[in-house]
Amino acid sequence: MHNKINLVLMAISLVTLGFSQTKPDTIATTLKRGDTLIDGRSITKGKIIRAESDSLNIKNLKDLPEAAELDQKWLEELYSNSLYDTIYKSVTELTYEPVDYPELSTDTLKARLKRLNARTPFNIEYNPSLESVIKRYLKHRRTSLERLMGLSHFYFPMFEAEFDNYNIPLEMKYLSIVESALKPKAKSRVGATGLWQFMFTTGKEYGLDVSSYVDERSDPIKSTTAAAQYLSKLYEIFGDWDLALAAYNSGPGNVNKAIRRSGGYQNYWNIRPNLPRETAGYVPAFLATMYIFEFAEEHGFKPERPPFQLIQTDTVHVKQMITLDQVAETTGVNIEELEFLNPSYKLEIIPKIEGKTYTLRLPREAIGVFTTNEEQIYAFAKAEFDKREKPLPEYVNVDTKIRYRVKSGDYLGKIARRYGVRVSQIKRWNGLRSNNLQIGQRLTIYPRKPIVSSTPKTTLNTTTVKGKKTYKVQSGDSLWSIAQKFSGVSVQNLKDWNDISGNKLKIGMTLIVSE
Repeated sequence: MHNKINLVLMAISLVTLGFSQTKPDTIATTLKRGDTLIDGRSITKGKIIRAESDSLNIKNLKDLPEAAELDQKWLEELYSNSLYDTIYKSVTELTYEPVDYPELSTDTLKARLKRLNARTPFNIEYNPSLESVIKRYLKHRRTSLERLMGLSHFYFPMFEAEFDNYNIPLEMKYLSIVESALKPKAKSRVGATGLWQFMFTTGKEYGLDVSSYVDERSDPIKSTTAAAQYLSKLYEIFGDWDLALAAYNSGPGNVNKAIRRSGGYQNYWNIRPNLPRETAGYVPAFLATMYIFEFAEEHGFKPERPPFQLIQTDTVHVKQMITLDQVAETTGVNIEELEFLNPSYKLEIIPKIEGKTYTLRLPREAIGVFTTNEEQIYAFAKAEFDKREKPLPEYVNVDTKIRYRVKSGDYLGKIARRYGVRVSQIKRWNGLRSNNLQIGQRLTIYPRKPIVSSTPKTTLNTTTVKGKKTYKVQSGDSLWSIAQKFSGVSVQNLKDWNDISGNKLKIGMTLIVSE
């Protein structure tokens, strides 16, 4: 009786394992006394079962080289100014001549604009000028728009969340494309910076701090909060989102002048001839971008794959000063990816300042690694800082002034570059009428770059070979710590000059440390 019950139980377990086609009586005839059934096979008691090798070789998985190369090109594109420059140029130099684009008929465009106008608070009525801009973008900017559509998957969820908090139309997210081409470090010729192109004073007014370490105008979430607050204030003034957009670009004063010069009209298209040239093209560029994104599928756009979806990332509060390179070395995340995820840290250093909270954004799979090993990671960072042969920059707010004493060999351009300011600013701050300086002369400067105090130079283990300076790796060295020993040298420089792809170094290897 017991044997029959055991056989029935075996049969049931085999059905559970996927062997539902095997009959119980067949199993009974194949098993011998003392045998054990494992994965459907009869194993004689005492017989050695040899381990099979892992056919997946899971510990040595490698990326596809071709795909890795494409990822690298994409990351390089993120740091290129070309896309931002192209969009800025297209807005400032817009022309409105008819464009031959038979794929989109005027009647189809009118119908789509009517549908778009019905679901947004913007005035999206057909006019020949808007048709010209839309067709020009469709004809000449398809590749750049597909790149931006890919990037938008990362940035737009952040923008929509912040705009929803301030009752801003969600379509306002398209303004970031016109402003910065979704480049957090974009900088205009007049100094406007970030995704939403804040000037220094306006950014300060809306809570965006700029210091030697951090420029919050480049922080995607903080800058979007500031943009939402500013746009909300402009809408309170004008009561019209088109005019709020125009004021965001050129200032409320210029919009009011245009209203006066047009005889009191308060519709953007009526006052447009009296607006500055750049602003005249600004709203059409915004509306054209909105149309193309909203009807991308109808026009056959295929967005490029973004480096990350926002949901694939998370943030942690930093408890101690740490560099992005140290994070890369301890978590295994590519340094270029960290730079993309954390664009507001100017020197790739996340500071720890009393009364301020700074966050580190990481891919989700790295969050667990970082939080589980926080103590070891911060200890590693501290040990790296303690070994530095160059001092860390002092934390300096950009509105902090210094007194500079002119030395032999100094000239205004050299001093301006050192502190990240313009020659004209130095002359204005010091009442200078010419470019002439005298040794010992004192200058007042409001630096835009960190101040680094001078310390006695330490002799480094370097040699010169064929005009290039080289360095021999020692115990405890990393790419980041070596880069800090040589002025103007970055981790990426070391990788490029020495054909290094990862972060690992061997003691005794020789690195090129100068061009």
